[in-house]
Amino acid sequence: MPLLAFETSCDETSAAVIHQNTVLSNVVSSQVKLHAEYGGVVPELAAREHLRNLVPVARAALQKAGVTADRLAAICATQGPGLPSALMVGFKAAEAMAFALRCDFIGIHHHEAHLYSPWIHGDPPAADFNEFQPNVSLVVSGGHTMLVHVLPGMKPRLLGSTLDDAAGECFDKIGKLMGLPYPAGPIIDRLAEQGNPRAFEFPRPLINDLTHDFSFSGLKTSVRYFLRDHPETMEREEQLRDLCASVQAAIVDVLVTKTCNAARSVSAQCVTASGGVACNRSLRMRLEQNCKAEGIQLRLAAPFFCTDNAAMIGILGEMKLRTSGKATSLEADVLPNWPLVDLSQ
Repeated sequence: MPLLAFETSCDETSAAVIHQNTVLSNVVSSQVKLHAEYGGVVPELAAREHLRNLVPVARAALQKAGVTADRLAAICATQGPGLPSALMVGFKAAEAMAFALRCDFIGIHHHEAHLYSPWIHGDPPAADFNEFQPNVSLVVSGGHTMLVHVLPGMKPRLLGSTLDDAAGECFDKIGKLMGLPYPAGPIIDRLAEQGNPRAFEFPRPLINDLTHDFSFSGLKTSVRYFLRDHPETMEREEQLRDLCASVQAAIVDVLVTKTCNAARSVSAQCVTASGGVACNRSLRMRLEQNCKAEGIQLRLAAPFFCTDNAAMIGILGEMKLRTSGKATSLEADVLPNWPLVDLSQ
Protein backbone atom coordinates (compact mmCIF):
# COMPACT_ATOMS: atom_id res chain seq x y z
CA MET A 1 0.00 0.00 0.00
CA PRO A 2 1.23 3.55 -0.72
CA LEU A 3 2.91 6.01 1.63
CA LEU A 4 2.42 9.78 1.92
CA ALA A 5 5.46 11.95 2.74
CA PHE A 6 5.84 15.59 3.82
CA GLU A 7 8.90 17.86 3.60
CA THR A 8 8.85 21.29 5.29
CA SER A 9 12.39 21.69 6.66
CA CYS A 10 12.99 25.12 5.10
CA ASP A 11 11.10 27.07 2.42
CA GLU A 12 9.59 24.37 0.20
CA THR A 13 6.27 22.79 1.04
CA SER A 14 6.25 19.36 -0.53
CA ALA A 15 4.16 16.19 -0.45
CA ALA A 16 4.73 12.94 -2.32
CA VAL A 17 3.10 9.57 -2.69
CA ILE A 18 5.43 6.56 -2.84
CA HIS A 19 4.61 2.93 -3.67
CA GLN A 20 7.17 0.13 -3.96
CA ASN A 21 10.12 2.52 -4.44
CA THR A 22 8.25 4.41 -7.16
CA VAL A 23 7.31 8.10 -6.96
CA LEU A 24 3.63 8.27 -7.92
CA SER A 25 3.55 12.03 -7.31
CA ASN A 26 5.81 14.74 -5.95
CA VAL A 27 4.30 18.21 -5.52
CA VAL A 28 6.46 21.15 -4.44
CA SER A 29 5.33 24.68 -3.58
CA SER A 30 8.30 27.04 -3.49
CA GLN A 31 8.56 30.20 -1.40
CA VAL A 32 11.53 31.72 -3.27
CA LYS A 33 9.65 34.83 -4.42
CA LEU A 34 8.35 35.48 -0.89
CA HIS A 35 11.82 35.47 0.67
CA ALA A 36 13.68 37.14 -2.21
CA GLU A 37 12.97 40.68 -0.98
CA TYR A 38 14.59 39.81 2.38
CA GLY A 39 17.71 38.29 0.84
CA GLY A 40 17.17 34.96 2.60
CA VAL A 41 14.65 32.71 4.28
CA VAL A 42 12.64 34.31 7.10
CA PRO A 43 11.63 31.44 9.44
CA GLU A 44 8.36 32.97 10.62
CA LEU A 45 7.19 33.64 7.07
CA ALA A 46 8.25 30.16 5.99
CA ALA A 47 6.16 28.55 8.74
CA ARG A 48 3.10 30.61 7.82
CA GLU A 49 3.40 29.63 4.17
CA HIS A 50 3.71 25.97 5.13
CA LEU A 51 0.51 26.27 7.16
CA ARG A 52 -1.22 27.86 4.17
CA ASN A 53 0.10 25.42 1.56
CA LEU A 54 0.39 22.03 3.24
CA VAL A 55 -3.20 20.84 2.86
CA PRO A 56 -3.56 21.93 -0.82
CA VAL A 57 -0.18 20.39 -1.64
CA ALA A 58 -1.07 17.11 0.09
CA ARG A 59 -4.43 16.96 -1.71
CA ALA A 60 -2.70 17.61 -5.04
CA ALA A 61 -0.18 14.83 -4.38
CA LEU A 62 -2.88 12.31 -3.52
CA GLN A 63 -5.02 13.33 -6.51
CA LYS A 64 -2.09 13.14 -8.93
CA ALA A 65 -1.20 9.67 -7.62
CA GLY A 66 -4.81 8.51 -7.82
CA VAL A 67 -4.72 7.50 -4.16
CA THR A 68 -7.23 8.18 -1.40
CA ALA A 69 -6.18 8.72 2.20
CA ASP A 70 -7.83 5.52 3.43
CA ARG A 71 -5.47 3.48 1.22
CA LEU A 72 -2.29 4.83 2.83
CA ALA A 73 -0.13 2.35 4.71
CA ALA A 74 2.07 4.96 6.36
CA ILE A 75 2.79 8.66 6.72
CA CYS A 76 6.30 10.07 7.03
CA ALA A 77 7.80 13.54 7.40
CA THR A 78 11.09 15.31 7.83
CA GLN A 79 11.89 15.33 11.55
CA GLY A 80 15.12 17.34 11.23
CA PRO A 81 17.41 19.08 10.83
CA GLY A 82 15.88 22.35 9.69
CA LEU A 83 14.06 25.47 10.81
CA PRO A 84 12.16 24.56 14.00
CA SER A 85 8.89 26.31 13.14
CA ALA A 86 8.95 25.05 9.55
CA LEU A 87 9.65 21.45 10.59
CA MET A 88 6.84 21.62 13.12
CA VAL A 89 4.17 22.25 10.50
CA GLY A 90 4.83 19.18 8.36
CA PHE A 91 5.86 16.86 11.18
CA LYS A 92 2.87 17.50 13.42
CA ALA A 93 0.47 17.34 10.48
CA ALA A 94 1.93 13.94 9.55
CA GLU A 95 1.61 12.69 13.14
CA ALA A 96 -2.01 13.81 13.30
CA MET A 97 -2.82 12.19 9.98
CA ALA A 98 -1.17 8.91 10.99
CA PHE A 99 -3.15 8.93 14.25
CA ALA A 100 -6.43 9.61 12.47
CA LEU A 101 -5.82 6.91 9.84
CA ARG A 102 -4.32 4.46 12.38
CA CYS A 103 -1.34 3.81 10.17
CA ASP A 104 2.43 3.75 10.68
CA PHE A 105 4.33 6.99 11.10
CA ILE A 106 8.05 7.59 10.61
CA GLY A 107 10.28 10.65 11.05
CA ILE A 108 13.11 11.03 8.54
CA HIS A 109 16.51 12.70 8.77
CA HIS A 110 16.66 15.25 5.94
CA HIS A 111 20.35 14.70 5.15
CA GLU A 112 20.00 10.93 5.16
CA ALA A 113 17.26 11.27 2.54
CA HIS A 114 19.66 13.26 0.35
CA LEU A 115 22.17 10.39 0.59
CA TYR A 116 19.77 8.06 -1.22
CA SER A 117 18.29 10.56 -3.69
CA PRO A 118 20.90 9.78 -6.42
CA TRP A 119 19.23 6.38 -6.79
CA ILE A 120 15.91 7.96 -7.84
CA HIS A 121 15.65 8.13 -11.62
CA GLY A 122 13.51 7.18 -14.63
CA ASP A 123 9.94 7.96 -15.69
CA PRO A 124 8.06 7.48 -13.45
CA PRO A 125 10.92 8.11 -11.01
CA ALA A 126 11.86 5.06 -8.98
CA ALA A 127 14.68 4.12 -6.63
CA ASP A 128 16.59 1.00 -7.63
CA PHE A 129 18.47 -0.03 -4.50
CA ASN A 130 19.69 -3.18 -6.22
CA GLU A 131 22.18 -0.81 -7.85
CA PHE A 132 23.35 0.55 -4.49
CA GLN A 133 27.03 0.31 -3.67
CA PRO A 134 29.16 1.83 -0.89
CA ASN A 135 29.96 5.42 -1.77
CA VAL A 136 31.27 8.77 -0.65
CA SER A 137 28.42 11.25 -0.84
CA LEU A 138 28.73 15.01 -1.20
CA VAL A 139 25.66 16.74 0.25
CA VAL A 140 25.92 20.40 -0.67
CA SER A 141 23.23 23.05 -0.22
CA GLY A 142 22.52 26.48 1.18
CA GLY A 143 22.59 25.22 4.74
CA HIS A 144 24.97 22.28 4.65
CA THR A 145 28.14 21.00 3.01
CA MET A 146 29.32 17.56 4.09
CA LEU A 147 31.06 14.40 2.97
CA VAL A 148 29.56 11.11 4.13
CA HIS A 149 30.73 7.52 3.78
CA VAL A 150 27.55 5.57 2.98
CA LEU A 151 27.73 1.81 3.62
CA PRO A 152 25.14 -0.99 3.48
CA GLY A 153 23.03 -1.25 6.60
CA MET A 154 22.02 2.41 6.69
CA LYS A 155 24.83 3.50 9.01
CA PRO A 156 26.25 6.67 7.36
CA ARG A 157 29.62 7.84 8.66
CA LEU A 158 30.29 11.58 8.56
CA LEU A 159 33.76 12.25 7.13
CA GLY A 160 33.72 16.04 7.19
CA SER A 161 31.49 19.10 7.09
CA THR A 162 31.69 22.87 6.84
CA LEU A 163 33.33 24.76 9.67
CA ASP A 164 31.45 27.98 8.86
CA ASP A 165 29.47 28.90 5.74
CA ALA A 166 27.98 26.20 3.53
CA ALA A 167 28.80 26.33 -0.18
CA GLY A 168 25.29 27.46 -1.13
CA GLU A 169 25.35 30.10 1.58
CA CYS A 170 28.66 31.33 0.17
CA PHE A 171 27.15 31.62 -3.31
CA ASP A 172 24.20 33.60 -1.95
CA LYS A 173 26.25 35.92 0.27
CA ILE A 174 28.73 36.68 -2.51
CA GLY A 175 25.82 37.27 -4.86
CA LYS A 176 24.40 39.77 -2.38
CA LEU A 177 27.75 41.59 -2.35
CA MET A 178 27.44 41.80 -6.14
CA GLY A 179 23.91 43.13 -5.92
CA LEU A 180 22.35 39.96 -7.36
CA PRO A 181 18.87 38.90 -6.20
CA TYR A 182 18.28 35.95 -3.87
CA PRO A 183 18.90 33.10 -4.42
CA ALA A 184 22.12 34.09 -6.18
CA GLY A 185 23.55 30.61 -6.79
CA PRO A 186 21.61 29.85 -10.00
CA ILE A 187 22.27 33.38 -11.31
CA ILE A 188 26.01 33.08 -10.73
CA ASP A 189 25.91 29.69 -12.46
CA ARG A 190 24.21 31.25 -15.50
CA LEU A 191 26.49 34.29 -15.69
CA ALA A 192 29.61 32.17 -15.19
CA GLU A 193 28.82 30.10 -18.26
CA GLN A 194 30.15 32.89 -20.49
CA GLY A 195 32.87 34.09 -18.12
CA ASN A 196 36.57 33.35 -17.72
CA PRO A 197 37.17 31.28 -14.55
CA ARG A 198 40.84 32.34 -14.53
CA ALA A 199 40.18 36.07 -14.79
CA PHE A 200 40.51 36.65 -11.04
CA GLU A 201 42.31 34.56 -8.44
CA PHE A 202 40.45 33.74 -5.23
CA PRO A 203 41.48 31.45 -2.36
CA ARG A 204 40.50 27.79 -2.19
CA PRO A 205 40.09 27.38 1.60
CA LEU A 206 41.28 24.05 3.08
CA ILE A 207 41.72 22.53 -0.38
CA ASN A 208 45.03 20.94 0.65
CA ASP A 209 44.03 20.27 4.24
CA LEU A 210 44.32 16.63 5.33
CA THR A 211 40.85 16.67 6.89
CA HIS A 212 37.62 16.38 4.93
CA ASP A 213 36.18 19.61 6.36
CA PHE A 214 35.20 22.70 4.38
CA SER A 215 35.43 26.44 5.00
CA PHE A 216 34.02 29.15 2.75
CA SER A 217 33.90 32.26 4.95
CA GLY A 218 37.43 33.27 3.88
CA LEU A 219 36.44 33.18 0.22
CA LYS A 220 33.45 35.41 0.93
CA THR A 221 35.70 37.89 2.74
CA SER A 222 38.20 37.83 -0.13
CA VAL A 223 35.46 38.75 -2.63
CA ARG A 224 34.25 41.53 -0.33
CA TYR A 225 37.71 43.13 -0.30
CA PHE A 226 38.10 42.59 -4.05
CA LEU A 227 34.88 44.48 -4.75
CA ARG A 228 35.92 47.23 -2.36
CA ASP A 229 39.23 47.68 -4.19
CA HIS A 230 37.87 47.13 -7.72
CA PRO A 231 34.37 48.67 -7.85
CA GLU A 232 34.71 49.09 -11.61
CA THR A 233 34.31 45.31 -11.98
CA MET A 234 30.57 45.67 -11.45
CA GLU A 235 30.22 48.30 -14.17
CA ARG A 236 30.89 46.03 -17.13
CA GLU A 237 28.87 42.93 -18.03
CA GLU A 238 31.95 41.09 -19.28
CA GLN A 239 33.83 41.60 -16.02
CA LEU A 240 30.79 40.61 -13.97
CA ARG A 241 30.64 37.32 -15.88
CA ASP A 242 34.36 36.79 -15.29
CA LEU A 243 33.91 37.49 -11.58
CA CYS A 244 31.06 35.00 -11.32
CA ALA A 245 33.09 32.40 -13.20
CA SER A 246 36.14 32.95 -10.97
CA VAL A 247 34.14 32.72 -7.75
CA GLN A 248 32.34 29.62 -8.95
CA ALA A 249 35.62 28.00 -9.99
CA ALA A 250 37.02 28.50 -6.47
CA ILE A 251 34.01 26.88 -4.81
CA VAL A 252 33.82 24.01 -7.31
CA ASP A 253 37.57 23.31 -7.06
CA VAL A 254 37.27 22.86 -3.31
CA LEU A 255 34.15 20.67 -3.52
CA VAL A 256 35.51 18.37 -6.24
CA THR A 257 39.05 18.07 -4.86
CA LYS A 258 37.93 17.23 -1.34
CA THR A 259 35.25 14.80 -2.57
CA CYS A 260 37.76 12.84 -4.65
CA ASN A 261 40.29 12.92 -1.80
CA ALA A 262 37.66 11.51 0.56
CA ALA A 263 36.78 8.74 -1.90
CA ARG A 264 40.45 7.77 -2.13
CA SER A 265 40.86 7.81 1.64
CA VAL A 266 38.20 5.12 2.15
CA SER A 267 38.85 3.30 -1.16
CA ALA A 268 35.33 4.07 -2.38
CA GLN A 269 34.58 3.11 -5.98
CA CYS A 270 31.48 5.30 -6.17
CA VAL A 271 30.79 8.98 -5.53
CA THR A 272 27.36 10.60 -5.28
CA ALA A 273 26.25 14.22 -5.05
CA SER A 274 22.96 15.79 -3.97
CA GLY A 275 21.55 18.96 -2.43
CA GLY A 276 20.59 22.24 -4.08
CA VAL A 277 24.14 23.22 -5.11
CA ALA A 278 24.47 19.87 -6.89
CA CYS A 279 22.31 21.46 -9.62
CA ASN A 280 25.29 23.69 -10.48
CA ARG A 281 26.38 22.79 -14.00
CA SER A 282 30.07 23.43 -13.44
CA LEU A 283 30.10 21.22 -10.35
CA ARG A 284 28.34 18.37 -12.18
CA MET A 285 30.73 18.63 -15.12
CA ARG A 286 33.87 18.72 -12.96
CA LEU A 287 32.71 15.77 -10.87
CA GLU A 288 32.10 13.80 -14.07
CA GLN A 289 35.53 14.67 -15.43
CA ASN A 290 37.45 13.91 -12.23
CA CYS A 291 35.61 10.70 -11.40
CA LYS A 292 36.07 9.43 -14.94
CA ALA A 293 39.80 10.19 -14.79
CA GLU A 294 40.11 8.26 -11.51
CA GLY A 295 37.93 5.33 -12.57
CA ILE A 296 35.27 6.11 -9.98
CA GLN A 297 31.57 5.63 -10.70
CA LEU A 298 29.52 8.81 -10.28
CA ARG A 299 25.84 9.11 -9.47
CA LEU A 300 24.35 12.60 -9.48
CA ALA A 301 20.89 13.23 -8.08
CA ALA A 302 18.54 14.43 -10.81
CA PRO A 303 18.16 18.24 -10.52
CA PHE A 304 14.52 17.94 -9.44
CA PHE A 305 15.57 15.69 -6.53
CA CYS A 306 18.56 17.86 -5.54
CA THR A 307 16.44 20.57 -3.96
CA ASP A 308 14.18 19.87 -0.97
CA ASN A 309 11.40 17.47 -1.93
CA ALA A 310 9.10 14.96 -0.26
CA ALA A 311 9.89 12.19 -2.76
CA MET A 312 13.29 11.49 -1.24
CA ILE A 313 11.74 11.60 2.25
CA GLY A 314 9.11 9.05 1.22
CA ILE A 315 11.57 6.77 -0.61
CA LEU A 316 13.74 6.55 2.51
CA GLY A 317 10.72 6.21 4.81
CA GLU A 318 9.35 3.27 2.82
CA MET A 319 12.77 1.61 2.77
CA LYS A 320 13.17 1.98 6.55
CA LEU A 321 9.73 0.55 7.26
CA ARG A 322 10.37 -2.34 4.88
CA THR A 323 13.80 -3.24 6.28
CA SER A 324 13.31 -2.59 9.99
CA GLY A 325 9.56 -2.41 10.51
CA LYS A 326 10.17 0.22 13.18
CA ALA A 327 7.79 3.18 13.28
CA THR A 328 8.33 6.49 15.07
CA SER A 329 6.31 7.25 18.18
CA LEU A 330 3.38 9.59 17.63
CA GLU A 331 4.66 11.50 20.66
CA ALA A 332 7.98 12.31 18.98
CA ASP A 333 9.03 15.90 18.39
CA VAL A 334 11.04 17.71 15.72
CA LEU A 335 14.85 17.67 15.94
CA PRO A 336 16.06 20.96 14.39
CA ASN A 337 19.74 20.23 15.15
CA TRP A 338 19.67 16.45 14.59
CA PRO A 339 23.29 15.48 13.83
CA LEU A 340 23.86 12.91 11.11
CA VAL A 341 26.37 11.15 13.36
CA ASP A 342 23.46 9.93 15.53
CA LEU A 343 22.39 7.60 12.71
CA SER A 344 25.68 5.70 12.78
CA GLN A 345 25.27 4.68 16.42
